[in-house]
Amino acid sequence: MYKYSHPYLFQTETTIGNAMSNELISLQDTKIAINNLDFFYGDFHALKNINLRIAKNKVTAFVGPSGCGKSTLLRTLNRMYEQYPNQSAQGEILFEGENLLTTETDIALIRAKIGMVFQKPTPFPMSIYDNVAFGIRLFEKLPKSELNDRVEWALTKAALWNEVKDKLNQSGDSLSGGQQQRLCIARGIAVKPEVLLLDEPCSALDPISTMKIEELIRELKHDYTVAIVTHNMQQAARCSDYTAYMYLGELVEFGETKQIFDKPKFQRTEDYIRGRMG
Repeated sequence: MYKYSHPYLFQTETTIGNAMSNELISLQDTKIAINNLDFFYGDFHALKNINLRIAKNKVTAFVGPSGCGKSTLLRTLNRMYEQYPNQSAQGEILFEGENLLTTETDIALIRAKIGMVFQKPTPFPMSIYDNVAFGIRLFEKLPKSELNDRVEWALTKAALWNEVKDKLNQSGDSLSGGQQQRLCIARGIAVKPEVLLLDEPCSALDPISTMKIEELIRELKHDYTVAIVTHNMQQAARCSDYTAYMYLGELVEFGETKQIFDKPKFQRTEDYIRGRMG
C-alpha cells in the first residue's frame, strides 16, 4: 500500500522526471525553460524543485489529481499568482532569455506574450467585438480598418467568426458556454501572444463544445506554444504532444504523450492514467 503523505515520496522518480524533458527537448526547441522552481502559498510548499522544458509549437498537457500543483504551475508562467497575497515563487522561468520571476519587464507585456484562458469562460461585460478588441487597444494603436481585420482574424482563428459575424455588437454573455470559451481564446490570441495557457478550458462545457475546443487546440499549436491543464485523460491523449504527470507538487514523469499513455516508466503514473489512483 502506498504512503502518499510523505512530501518527498517520489524523490527518485521526480529526479528522473525532472531530467526527462531535458533529454527529449533540446534548448533550440524550447520555448519556456523551468529550472529549480519552488512555489509557496504562505508557508505551504506547493511546487517542489520543478525542472521542465516546454517545447515550441507543441501542446504540453499537465495531468494529475486535484491539488497536485498543475494549475499552480501554469499560473507561475505569466506570474498570475501575483494577483493574490502571500504567494511566492523561487527559481527560474526562462522566456526569451529572461527569468520571468525576476525580470523588470512590465508584467502586462509578459501576459500579452503569455496569454491565459481559465476554467470558466470569462467574457468581459461588453460586446463580442469589444471583447476581442480590448487587448489590442491596450497595446497597439491601430486604424479602425486594421482593428476590424484583427478582430475578424482572431475570431476566425478561434473558429468562431462564422457564428458571430452578424452579431458582433451583442454582448459576449449572450453566447453559449462553448462559444464564450472560444471568445476568450480569440481575445487571448488577438494580441498575438507566443504562448497560450489553458487551465481546464473544457471542464464546464458539453461534449460537442469540448470537441470544438480540442480541434482548435490542435490547430493553434501551428502558431503558438500551448500548455493545458486537464483532468480528462482522453483529452490529454487526443490533444497533446507531451504530457507531464504531477503529484503532491512534484513532477513525477514527463514524456511524449504516446509513451506516457502506452508505456509509462513508473507504476504510479500508470496507476493514475489507468484510473487506479485519483
